[in-house]
Amino acid sequence: MDFELKTLSLDRAAAEKCDALILLVGESFKPGKDPLSRLAADALKSRDLDPKPGKLLHAYRSPGIAATRLVLAGAGDGSGKRVHAAVQAAVGALRSSTVKRLVICVAPDAGEAAVRAAVTATAESSYVYVATKSKPEGRELQRVTIAVADAAAHQPAFKAARAAAEGIEFARELGNLPPNFATPTRLGEEAQKLARAHKFQCEVLGPREIGKAKMGSFLAVAQGSEQPPRFIVLRYQGAAASEPPVVLVGKGITFDSGGISIKPSADMDEMKFDMGGAASVLGTFRALGELKPAINVVGLVPSCENMPDGRSVKPGDIVTSMSGQTIEILNTDAEGRLILCDALTYAERFKPQAVVDIATLTGACVVALGGVRSGMFASEDGLAAELLAAGDAALDPCWRMPLDDEYAEGLKSNFADAANVGGRAGGAVTAAKFLQRFAGAYPWAHLDIAGTAWKGGPAKGSTGRPVGLLLQFLLGRQQAAGKGTKQAAKQAAKQAAKGRRAKA
Repeated sequence: MDFELKTLSLDRAAAEKCDALILLVGESFKPGKDPLSRLAADALKSRDLDPKPGKLLHAYRSPGIAATRLVLAGAGDGSGKRVHAAVQAAVGALRSSTVKRLVICVAPDAGEAAVRAAVTATAESSYVYVATKSKPEGRELQRVTIAVADAAAHQPAFKAARAAAEGIEFARELGNLPPNFATPTRLGEEAQKLARAHKFQCEVLGPREIGKAKMGSFLAVAQGSEQPPRFIVLRYQGAAASEPPVVLVGKGITFDSGGISIKPSADMDEMKFDMGGAASVLGTFRALGELKPAINVVGLVPSCENMPDGRSVKPGDIVTSMSGQTIEILNTDAEGRLILCDALTYAERFKPQAVVDIATLTGACVVALGGVRSGMFASEDGLAAELLAAGDAALDPCWRMPLDDEYAEGLKSNFADAANVGGRAGGAVTAAKFLQRFAGAYPWAHLDIAGTAWKGGPAKGSTGRPVGLLLQFLLGRQQAAGKGTKQAAKQAAKQAAKGRRAKA
């Protein structure tokens, strides 16, 4: 889908030739004398239109308006969240039509958040999965114009939103592929394609290389499947080589049967979504390739299947992780932490400024937070604050969860350094405490996306979360680094000036 940002008054928007036009009408809407304004003002006055988010009023071939279809959409207070809801409802209502060219008019006083929301909501609502259908229903929508009062002022936010939309769609597409398509080998191939397209560095390790790296915990999970594991290393360098990178680690279980501790059969098909963390890392790299921000980022994806087999790891087995710590496996369905712990150890070699792992890790997090917010655990308050702010800005929210040392008591083992589960109580926290054992060498955060990476029921499918959060977090880091560089330059200039005055 092609997005463009254009400076258009409502008068000019009314003359814009398109298949459909969406006018966002907020609580503070101030009508002018143009046809769009008059129509919206009349609808508000007669109470046929409610400015609450999600409320719609449709019109067809309205006098003085060039668009074939017109949708007046309530946008509430005009915030990013309300605009997202309004555009999502309006674009969703147009999905069954043959709209190819769409114009969305944002309020003249709209901020960056509203522009971002308009782009991402349009992309999310118009997405159609067709990869494995014999008679795919094509996506009609081809070009979308976001109309604003001053396109130049909103260009940076628009560019970031467009990149985020592409990354989210890429992650959704990977997540929605069936497990016989989206194998660990396929994920490695997709990473290599990304690297070629955007000039990233990419290395894909197979079983032999993973064994040489002594990732015994990762290999223990992989050994029960005929699909060979892959360990993907992606490197984006947008800053100086001396600048420490941010490392993103994504859980890539392409199908999770539970192993010997097998899952119930109901809804087991949804375990193809257990690679949501891996998909979000690859989706974030897709967005980085479009934006090319001045920051260094490393992506690590341990990927395999978790299957029951004569060679599968068993409850009671003890494995040795890359860190040298031994792990007693009490439940083979707690496999995500077993592949992530070796990736967290591997991350140390990059001397990172921060590491964020992303995983569909625990059903306990779904019980705690549902499908609205991802669970977030962090070893440092500053890192936690960054992620919370990034999630709020991207409308991809998370919520900080505790990491008290007492939660690790249940992970004690009589036969190894730690057990891989700690009982039902506080399951999302004990899983995070397990990972924390392997992340002591750097600032670390863990995002449990078990409740947010996909939806079930009639809307079943990948959401692409938390690509938006991750990209916003990285852009925030870039901005902070830029400010730090400017401050350092100013300080150096002051010191140089003092030196010159002293010599004089």
